[in-house]
Amino acid sequence: MLPTEGNTVPPRYRYEQIADDLAERIKSGEFPPGSKLPSRRELIEHYGVTEPVIDRAMQVLRIKGMTETLPGVGVFVAE
Repeated sequence: MLPTEGNTVPPRYRYEQIADDLAERIKSGEFPPGSKLPSRRELIEHYGVTEPVIDRAMQVLRIKGMTETLPGVGVFVAE
């Protein structure tokens, strides 16, 4: 077991890191309200993860009210 050196923060899941990154990109204005986020395939390639990881990250953003999903169209930044 590795020493924690006083680090009490548990490791974070990759989907949480991706959701936080996308949330920051939305807050910074990279993805303004009403804009479409990159496709699932583009996000998979950008972050180097599998589809379920991206789906989970998208779910986090939706629960936080930051995005809206239009089935068959895409994921958009909430107004």
